[in-house]
Amino acid sequence: MSSAPPPGIYVPQVIFFTDDEDLDIPPIQEHILRLANGGVTGILVQGSNGEAQHLSHKERKQAIQLTRKTLDKNGFQNVLVIAGTGAQSTRETKKLCVDARDAGASHVLVLTPSTWPPQMSIDNIIRFHREVADASPIPVMIYNFPVVTAGQDLDSDTLAVLAEHPNIVGTKLSCGNIGKLHRLTSRFPSSEFAVFAGRTDLLLQGLLSGSAGTIAALVNILPKLHSKLYKLYEEGNIKEAMELQGKMGHADWAVGRIGGIGGIKAIISKNFGYGETFVRGPLKAVDPEKLEDHKHYSVLEELIALEKSL
Repeated sequence: MSSAPPPGIYVPQVIFFTDDEDLDIPPIQEHILRLANGGVTGILVQGSNGEAQHLSHKERKQAIQLTRKTLDKNGFQNVLVIAGTGAQSTRETKKLCVDARDAGASHVLVLTPSTWPPQMSIDNIIRFHREVADASPIPVMIYNFPVVTAGQDLDSDTLAVLAEHPNIVGTKLSCGNIGKLHRLTSRFPSSEFAVFAGRTDLLLQGLLSGSAGTIAALVNILPKLHSKLYKLYEEGNIKEAMELQGKMGHADWAVGRIGGIGGIKAIISKNFGYGETFVRGPLKAVDPEKLEDHKHYSVLEELIALEKSL
């Protein structure tokens, strides 16, 4: 049986571009190392925050290779690299899984195709993920994110059926459904099927319900604070962990209001001194100089100051 990724804090890394929309290698590497130094267990390359659907196959493979080589060269061989391999056909998804293995990923994360939602019955969804898992040379995780899959929201029964496949080893739940998370964790041990909260505002609640941790966008900005919260949970210091979780939940909400992927890049550029804010259309860039005018930004300023103090 294939191995599930170990419990911990994972980050769907943003990827930086030059003004002509090529991969901007130095800030990508700087970001990788700040995340690794922040204590993350693994880096997800080409999750939704990595603009996977905007990259060519060559760029996707290059980004995975760059992440793995940067980690290895700097003594972070223990940090996992997971690759998002979602595509709109079974054939392309299978190819991306092979590319991910060849580029150095240990696991892949697969979205349900969304071009033809009327044809994506439960049986067809299960068939798609099983065929991909049969063909993937590395273990597969299911990525449940209704916002980017035309509203398709896999329920716990469907995910439990998929969890029985010997090469399907986990899921990222960006649906925010804590009941679904708990139904899965109470049925499958994390060593066999790792269930990750896909948002920071469910991190501690997920851990208390048996999750393996989180794969969350806010980790791009606050890796050390996520690691601290996880450690507080492991130590049994639930009161302090809950206080920090409350603040992190407000920060998670704030990032979404500021501009999602564009907002994350702007916040990193302004506060950590690397990376331009370019995104590929139809996403919109956010001006770092206007962040302080946004009513939600003050919540983040407090936590960024705390992050820098750790």
